[in-house]
Amino acid sequence: MSVVPGIEVLCGREAGLVRGARIGLIAHPASVTRRLAHAAEALDAAGARVVRLFAPEHGCGGGAQDMVAVDEQRDALTGLPVVSLYGDSEASLAPSEAALAGLDVLVADLADVGARYYTFYATIVRAIEVAARTGLRVVVCDRPNPLGGALIEGNLAAPAYRSFVGELPVPNRHGMTVGELCRFAVTERRWNVDLTVVPCEGWSRALWWDETGLPWVLPSPNMPTLETATVYPGMCLVEGTNLSEGRGTTRPFEIAGAPWLDGRALAAQLARWELPGVLFRPVRFRPAFQKHAGTECQGVQLHVTDRLAFRPVRTGVAFLAAARAQEPGRFRWREEPYEFVADRPAIDLLAGGPGWREAIETGVGPAVIAASWETEESTFGCVRQPSLLYRS
Repeated sequence: MSVVPGIEVLCGREAGLVRGARIGLIAHPASVTRRLAHAAEALDAAGARVVRLFAPEHGCGGGAQDMVAVDEQRDALTGLPVVSLYGDSEASLAPSEAALAGLDVLVADLADVGARYYTFYATIVRAIEVAARTGLRVVVCDRPNPLGGALIEGNLAAPAYRSFVGELPVPNRHGMTVGELCRFAVTERRWNVDLTVVPCEGWSRALWWDETGLPWVLPSPNMPTLETATVYPGMCLVEGTNLSEGRGTTRPFEIAGAPWLDGRALAAQLARWELPGVLFRPVRFRPAFQKHAGTECQGVQLHVTDRLAFRPVRTGVAFLAAARAQEPGRFRWREEPYEFVADRPAIDLLAGGPGWREAIETGVGPAVIAASWETEESTFGCVRQPSLLYRS
């Protein structure tokens, strides 16, 4: 029997929470039941009245690329009006109080991939904050963390580096579900809000996505597979540089490099560091869009051989360190505004502070950098306990 996602639980035995109510729904293409019915359809069938959709980054239809403003007016699938929660300013990342007017319940059902940078949980958290001010009831339909809920890796985002890619002080790989993150946010920020998280049924923290029986639906355009999600908590760091993170290829985040790199030498250096659970293969690739579009790049492809031993964040740091050491004159940190922030480097927002950038610039190795976050991992493992919904 497969895991039952929260949207099905809500529309089944918990339908009393929404029956007859006017619903605003935060959803995207992966907001589906086990039989791939969209959350809006499932809610209507359960006796709720979905009157408005709220579109996170990439839009309700999922077609917009990263950091592209969503300007949908009406959803092509349902015909419902759409309110964008990813426009052309930071203010657009949360619904206005006017956008919530006339609703009885705000329902959120967004699939996540278990990394602090992935923006969907931040969208829900910012919506909960507005709902707390207006007194609107919020129901979050939970889904499994595709990477399981046991392993934690990385440091905590410092308060000064809070952003849309670091909304909460959690590790890069936090091992929590969206529902648990929302519970954590409400506790951490002491909001007075009527929040109900509807857990999924049959999931335990040891289960990865391919062990749940649930279909994989792309939650965003560059998250095509579970393999992509597995490396993402580390390789997303490449966004904070002038290297290609593989967008515009069929293996985003698994492939990364640049036109000036020597892929064979890069793979050899990474192999010398003996990173657990992963092998590196030199590759040549030509991105179809975004960084270095149409230009041949060299780099590596990550081949995860043991996903339980693999440490994606340490691996991502190692990749950046090796690439910078090979061509320090051509490697650079991203200087352009990133997720509406212009006064702090993108890599610092992703890393939750300047420490990793400064360490890489001075030649500190990935093992030493990884050791620096061990205490925060251990502490967070205790801090998150009251927010958890599922057994080990």
